[in-house]
Amino acid sequence: MLTALQLIRQYNLQPHPEGGWYKETYRSNEHIPAGVLPARFNGERAFSTAIYFLLERGNFSAFHRIKSDECWHFYAGDPLLIYIFQPDGALTVVQLGQDISAGQVFQFTVPANCWFASQPAEKSRFCFAGCTVAPGFDFSDFEMADSNGLTALYPFYETTIKALCRS
Repeated sequence: MLTALQLIRQYNLQPHPEGGWYKETYRSNEHIPAGVLPARFNGERAFSTAIYFLLERGNFSAFHRIKSDECWHFYAGDPLLIYIFQPDGALTVVQLGQDISAGQVFQFTVPANCWFASQPAEKSRFCFAGCTVAPGFDFSDFEMADSNGLTALYPFYETTIKALCRS
């Protein structure tokens, strides 16, 4: 049976600032010039980037947002819950996984600038996924949420926010 430790070792995954493990697997050699990108970007960006991402039971990816769309892909393991605050303030929870009869999806895109977090579903051991970002990911586009600030925006979801923030 495949284990999280095997994947961490096989793919040389490193700790991610938001939680979990990751490794960049692709960064386009071509770039989009800053002048043609929306004003929210502070410089040129690669056309696209991709990473492996792994979350184990008991860990979570803290609420954060980025300036690009991020497409999640399920690869192996057990279901992952992705929590997304939509622009209208609604909280959506998507199950990334392989049991389509239970409403799980193999792929899901988090829209740019939405606050989102993830954690393995209740009985999950781990989830091994991929994330593709376009325009390509840059850490200057990454913002971790502060639980007090996010709770002020979405007070109805305080319990979820406190559980999925690191500050």
